[in-house]
Amino acid sequence: MSFTVIIPARFESSRLPGKPLMEINGRPMIAWTWMQAKKSGAERVVIATECEQVQAVCEGFGAEVCLTSDQHQSGTERIAEVVAQLGLSENEIIVNVQGDEPMLPPALIHQVAAGLESHPHTLMATLCEPIEDVETVFDPHAVKVIRDCQNFALNFTRAPMPWSRDTFGAESKTLPANWAYKRHIGLYAYRAGFVKRYVEWPECDLEQVEKLEQLRVLWHGERILVLDAECDAGVGVDTEADLVRVRAKMASAVFEA
Repeated sequence: MSFTVIIPARFESSRLPGKPLMEINGRPMIAWTWMQAKKSGAERVVIATECEQVQAVCEGFGAEVCLTSDQHQSGTERIAEVVAQLGLSENEIIVNVQGDEPMLPPALIHQVAAGLESHPHTLMATLCEPIEDVETVFDPHAVKVIRDCQNFALNFTRAPMPWSRDTFGAESKTLPANWAYKRHIGLYAYRAGFVKRYVEWPECDLEQVEKLEQLRVLWHGERILVLDAECDAGVGVDTEADLVRVRAKMASAVFEA
């Protein structure tokens, strides 16, 4: 199986400016993410950034880098520019690995690419993991995914859905026995030609309300395969508190170049 990993690494992060270069155990965050991606079996791993400083640091540790526009509104738009720069074929499988995922297991990167390859008529795939506590179901930062009987997405939402009429109405909310809630993992595989189509679509109303760009795909009638992750996805870095957690976890774990 052949696939390409593209890692969007935006320096001007709204929550943590300079995030790709923040130090974790002696290396910049983006270096750890790149090293995990290199272990996934990808034929090619490319970092996409709008920042020349990030480009220089990444090229310094041996990464292939594409310098992209600073006008992109999402990582997917940045990936579309890289697809065009590299002249990738329409059917090439692209895995979007966020630059702030230094602990992401290589096995999951390979899994999402293999899942898409095994569904030749599907254009996009992603992963999910079990939610085992009711607090996470009600947490708007934890994106819930609802699937059909073939593991294709019906909806992604920040809301506690599906709503359990019998167990969520009480003062002490509990998970229902007859539904397994799933949290979406923001790791995507696409076919290169589909990425180019996606960025030509305008934002849809549902996407604007939920602030979830994958809803644009469902809005336009395309399907997203959602597989159960074969292992824990680790911790991503969105906030300063996340960075502290990741530094502590990685200091006690074994991560090698």
